[in-house]
Amino acid sequence: MTWFVLSLLTALCESLKDVFSKKGLKITDEYVISWSLRFFALFFLLPILFFIDIPLLGEKFWIALLIGGVLNVVTTVLYMKAIKYSDLSITVPMVAFTPLFLLLTSPLIIGEFPSFWGLIGILLIVTGSYVLNIREKHSSYFAPFHVLLKEPGPKRMLAVAFIWSITSNFDKIGVQNSSPIFWSVAVNLFVAVFLLPVMFYKSPRENLRLMPKNLSALIPVALFGALTVIFQMTAISLTLVAYVISIKRMGAVMSVLFGHFLFKEKGLKERLVGASIMIIGVLLIGLL
Repeated sequence: MTWFVLSLLTALCESLKDVFSKKGLKITDEYVISWSLRFFALFFLLPILFFIDIPLLGEKFWIALLIGGVLNVVTTVLYMKAIKYSDLSITVPMVAFTPLFLLLTSPLIIGEFPSFWGLIGILLIVTGSYVLNIREKHSSYFAPFHVLLKEPGPKRMLAVAFIWSITSNFDKIGVQNSSPIFWSVAVNLFVAVFLLPVMFYKSPRENLRLMPKNLSALIPVALFGALTVIFQMTAISLTLVAYVISIKRMGAVMSVLFGHFLFKEKGLKERLVGASIMIIGVLLIGLL
């Protein structure tokens, strides 16, 4: 059950990363936050390399890094744009669709398919995320789809969920051809390098100039981002990618609570039903 605990820690750190990202986006733009997430995370990840054996790189490492790295450049910016323009409690739950997309991508890319109970658990988590988006009692059953069409955040996050269903598989390939920590460092370094020119091109000069003064807001994003990556990469080395990503999506429930209590976002009562369904899904995966 080690992978289960690691996956829950992944969910918690992911949610805290979202909270600090949302706060950071009030004082700077999404490109600065995106680059800071990846770059400053290296200060927490690189020292770990001194305490582990540097692995021999497998033949598939570089192709996994190229494909996974490029896609993560895109998703990092999309993710920050999503939580910038919409509430956490209505945007972050959309990433719970990643396990559903994984049912298509994992068998094709790495030949993995979950067991019967794992499949039921994944579907329950996705169902719970659907219910989380029904904010009003009088809303129709198609309300979450209406949200996708109206809100800029959920639309972007759904795109992130789909791309993550691809990158998660390349994460596993990368881990199998190196090690969890080494792969985490490699991916963050790749994304940080390629996001640097994007940030200088897209960010207002004033935001770039104020970066040193905003470090107190940027560092926590990187810290929890680094912990998320470490826990996730270690977990997927122990079990199926779809299981780890499903548990990680529990971070959506945590983000709903953080959104309500920290940012005064509405709709908590309606989303508790969805949260309960997601927890049942998690228990099915973890216990059966």
